[in-house]
Formats: sequence, structure tokens, C-alpha cells
Amino acid sequence: MKKIFVAIALAALVIGSAGARASAQDQDNMTPAEHKRLFREGAKLWPIYCNTCHNARPGSEKAPYEWDMIIMHMRTLANFPQEDTQAILEYLKAR
Repeated sequence: MKKIFVAIALAALVIGSAGARASAQDQDNMTPAEHKRLFREGAKLWPIYCNTCHNARPGSEKAPYEWDMIIMHMRTLANFPQEDTQAILEYLKAR
């Protein structure tokens, strides 16, 4: 049973890291208007997905690469869509 859990965790990590790289590349190609739109959307989504379990903390509490890892982990747990993930990540990194 423990081996199955480890295998699933490793698969999630590999999938998550690939998604984080793709997400970072997408964010590099965005216009300032797109960043603003995602920030506003992330500000609306954060209370829905995150605030039910987590207290509000400043985005500057973590480095950008830490938010990348945290959001991929939480996306796996909460099962929210990729576009919502990008919006919340933009919001957290800009605060």
C-alpha cells in the first residue's frame, strides 16, 4: 500500500512540475493587460478556493518558485481548473 502511495505522489510531482514549467512560459508571454485580468480573477477566486482553509497572508511571504510548487500541490488536492490555477498564482505572486 505504501509503495502505491509513493508511486502516485511521484506521478503527481512529475505532472505538476511539467505544468508549472508550462505555466511559467505562458506567463512570460502575457501582456500587461493579461496580467491585470488574471490578477483580478485570482483575487475573486482566492476566497473561493483558498480562504475556506487558509488565512490570508501576503504573497510576499513566499518566493515565486515556492508559490509555483504550492499551487500545483493545492491544485491536485482541490482539483480546480488550470485557468483558475493561473489566475490564483498571478494574484499570489503580485501581492
